Amino acid sequence: MARVGFIGVGNMGSLMARNLVKAGHSLKVYDLNEEAVNFVVQSGAKRASSVQDAAKGVDFVVTMLPVGANVRSVFLDEGVIAAADRGTVLIDSSTIDVDSARAAHAAAAERGFAMLDAPVSGGVAGADAATLTFMCGGDKAVFSKALPLLQNMGKNIVHCGGPGFGQVTKICNNMVAAVISLATAEAFVMGEKLGVSRQTLYDVLSTSTASSTILTRMCPVPGPVPGSASSNGYKPGFMAKLMLKDLRLSQAAAQMAETATPLGAAATAAFAMHVANGFGDLDMSSIVKLIDKDA
Repeated sequence: MARVGFIGVGNMGSLMARNLVKAGHSLKVYDLNEEAVNFVVQSGAKRASSVQDAAKGVDFVVTMLPVGANVRSVFLDEGVIAAADRGTVLIDSSTIDVDSARAAHAAAAERGFAMLDAPVSGGVAGADAATLTFMCGGDKAVFSKALPLLQNMGKNIVHCGGPGFGQVTKICNNMVAAVISLATAEAFVMGEKLGVSRQTLYDVLSTSTASSTILTRMCPVPGPVPGSASSNGYKPGFMAKLMLKDLRLSQAAAQMAETATPLGAAATAAFAMHVANGFGDLDMSSIVKLIDKDA
């Protein structure tokens, strides 16, 4: 079993860390939120006093942080890279901009550390059930070394290519998810306003060419999927404001690639309005409220 330092134990990270404890790994955890740390400590982890403490004396350091600036700070500013022992493998599972991911890789390589950018998909439910998809960027040998650890937190672990390629893949995935969410919401509102029941719409869409994971697991209207966020007051599995963050990353990446993403741009504008309307802390499926405020 491995010794792991885990930095960033919020909604996702806390569940991922807990699954590592369940698998028998020895964990030190650090977060600015003491309550979040307490949750993982109660599951059997040890409390680290700082980022540096979490990075010392471990085989792996896993980070799960909100934005690229946090990753740069934690890795570069006398943080993880300065404190970690030689041979420690660094795994960043944050969803951030490609430039920040590659800057962290470069700094790690300069100091002789192996690193993966390994953002995840699957939301809180996937983190809890250890069924996340990990999209990994970095050297294939590093990926192979980290694979057994990642398998304790996820079900689908994919090597996407070199440094930053995990982030590229994650951004593409979330842009598609947002576009499908918006289109699905539009269809339900239009269909109901024209007199078709939402259950009938669901029964047909879910068994035809309109079917998707977004529809069958995260139906934007209450009722057809009892376990969905919409059927539970839009309690977030993945908050709308986090989807907006990822959509903005997708548009920055599109500029970098010099490619057009008109649907991605439309989804970004829609989620920006939705968050500005005060719904950022609700699940992303609540985007239906932008189209019909009574949904």
